[in-house]
Amino acid sequence: MPYTQVASFMDALRKDTSIAARCLEFITLTAARPGEATGATWDEIDLGARTWTIPAERMKKGDKEHKVPLSDAAMAVLNTMREIRQSAYLFPGFKPGQPIGADTLRELIKKLAGDDVTVHGLRSTFRDWAADCTSFPNELAEMALSHAIPTAVEKAYRRGSMFEKRYQLMAAWANYCAGAATSEKVVPMPSARR
Repeated sequence: MPYTQVASFMDALRKDTSIAARCLEFITLTAARPGEATGATWDEIDLGARTWTIPAERMKKGDKEHKVPLSDAAMAVLNTMREIRQSAYLFPGFKPGQPIGADTLRELIKKLAGDDVTVHGLRSTFRDWAADCTSFPNELAEMALSHAIPTAVEKAYRRGSMFEKRYQLMAAWANYCAGAATSEKVVPMPSARR
């Protein structure tokens, strides 16, 4: 999905009261992989610290946990889900004790955004926005996506998580998703004197 369409997509999601809509909203706001969000459990969430810690075994490479800073908008999704909590999963499925299914999310995103848009593609939407519309460093956006640091040397020296900066990035993304920011800033230029 082009990032210029994400605010209208989020508006449509927020009008839908289904668990699938909340899950897609959360995926969009956190730039998480779909499987990370559908399998998320309440014990991974620290509401006080505004953090979602995805255990290593649920990560793509399975080698280390990933801490996700939660924006106000992501916290609002969690608060909504907490009010209707049915199981250990943030986003319960139709079958008791099971998380929401990937097919349910695929059906909803196709309905709202068209056949060419995928749930996983929302991560690309976030990444394109971060590169095109912000001055946040590339490595910060890559860390938000839980991508590996590109070189062995940099990996050896960069041991921090840049968590506070990632929180700022995710807050800016949430604002953009809400339509509060725009990627196209028109600055009037003074007319040339002749």
